[in-house]
Amino acid sequence: MKHQLEEIYAKFQQNDYKITPQRQVIVKAFLENAKEHLSAEEVYTIVKKEHPEIGLATVYRTLDLLAELDILQKMNFGDGKSRYEFNEQHVHHHHHLICLKCGRVIEFEDDLLETLETVIEKKNGFEIVDHQVKFLGYCQDCKEN
Repeated sequence: MKHQLEEIYAKFQQNDYKITPQRQVIVKAFLENAKEHLSAEEVYTIVKKEHPEIGLATVYRTLDLLAELDILQKMNFGDGKSRYEFNEQHVHHHHHLICLKCGRVIEFEDDLLETLETVIEKKNGFEIVDHQVKFLGYCQDCKEN
């Protein structure tokens, strides 16, 4: 985590942004929950437990800044909330399963579209650099209940 923090803080400095105590707390909270696809409200809930002085607007601004700096990727899963995940520049093959009942987002790594991408590129002379796939349905827990 220390290495990731250093990289993130370096991006702040390279772009002339201050590394405020509030930004540090928000970045650390996001790093500690990196496997989740957190919304600003969820980050705020995590942060306010130990830092009640940090407001929701600060969380929104910080997450938007992290997305602007290409540290986070801002995603919309159709549930009315923007969610964020780390922007891994070299990883392009992961998709999402989204539970319509509880809102849980599950990543899966299988890339079933590689062949289709090749066909599209050749047929259209179009260079694909990324794609996103989301499957909507019900997670195991919601399906059983």
